[in-house]
Amino acid sequence: MTGKTAYLAGTFDTKEEELLFVRRLLEKQGLKVCTVDLGTSGNDNHSSADIFAAEVAAFHPDGKDAVFTGDRGSSVAAMTIAFKEYLLSKNDVDGVIGIGGSGGTALISPAFQALPLGIPKIIVSTMASGNIAPYIGTSDICMIYSITDVSGLNPMLEQVLSNAAHALAGMIKHRYLPKPSPQPLIGVTMFGVTTKCVEAVKTHLEPAYKCLVFHATGTGGRTLEKLVENKQVSGVIDVTTTEIADYLMGGILSAGEGRLDAFSDANIPYVGSCGAIDMVNFGARSSLPEKYADRHFYEHNPQITLMRTTASENEQMGKWIGKKLNRFKSKAIFLIPMKGFSALDAEGGDFYNPDADAAFIKALEETVTNPNVSIIKLPNHINDEEFSAAIAAQYLELNREYNQ
Repeated sequence: MTGKTAYLAGTFDTKEEELLFVRRLLEKQGLKVCTVDLGTSGNDNHSSADIFAAEVAAFHPDGKDAVFTGDRGSSVAAMTIAFKEYLLSKNDVDGVIGIGGSGGTALISPAFQALPLGIPKIIVSTMASGNIAPYIGTSDICMIYSITDVSGLNPMLEQVLSNAAHALAGMIKHRYLPKPSPQPLIGVTMFGVTTKCVEAVKTHLEPAYKCLVFHATGTGGRTLEKLVENKQVSGVIDVTTTEIADYLMGGILSAGEGRLDAFSDANIPYVGSCGAIDMVNFGARSSLPEKYADRHFYEHNPQITLMRTTASENEQMGKWIGKKLNRFKSKAIFLIPMKGFSALDAEGGDFYNPDADAAFIKALEETVTNPNVSIIKLPNHINDEEFSAAIAAQYLELNREYNQ
């Protein structure tokens, strides 16, 4: 035995054969395995799990009676809460693996999401070939499509489960534990159309600082904010706030209503900008909302179509961001590149529209009343070297003020 423990979770009343198959594979790899039953039938009499469902249910804030209600929907929702509390109470979790269909995956994933970054996490699921964003959240869960339904062993499912079990064993036994960074960590947001800006900012700040770059795809913004909430970064350079355009205009890369909220209370240096707010992201052209049929589009690739924002939409974003900035409790800086917000929004570019950009700037300036927030307009394009240098300089100055 390696001394390492893998937690194996699922509903033993419906998936026992598959769960025990995975358990045997993990034990052959020298791992200690703790099987956890998440069944909601309330009948533990025939469960072969190490931890009965009733033991997990007892971790619900309202006790196990809140789980075993007799109603499948409310029982699964309550067991989801109980399993998360149960798993977080353990101090020997070296890795986790779960098996489920739609209900089981929804039940397992919130607990896995709550585990720290780096602990190996695998879910074998019938849902893994579709939209897995709700199951992954901002965590490092690996999802594997089960191919067949998880309804009895068969050669195809056995192959998938074997791959998953051996992948988990490898991750546990050979887990890499990085040394803490000697440099302060700065979270930076980037999109393809702001890459030149961000790369130049990194050049100005590294190696004195370590820049963690987050792709502003909705999940990227949420992940950065989660790290800020967990005090895992010492500052933020929010170059690319494009996720706000998607949130307000119905694009596919929204970070939700909470974008910028984590920064307002964080008391760490924040330098923001309006990178790529000139565009809203949609899927393939065939998926574009009918209400936008007459708009100006740019095909980024066969799967992503960009829509140019209008003056009225930019005004809406200026007000929205301004209201968020008004909530900041400590000093922050927002830089505006007057000659364009993205690689496409440059003179001669496909999305170049100075009037639309001006509507954003005007709305932002009129909305921000917070004395802690400085708005700085610069006569540059966002990808100009001068603008990147200004971002870095403003961050360094703000960081000095925070650390005086």
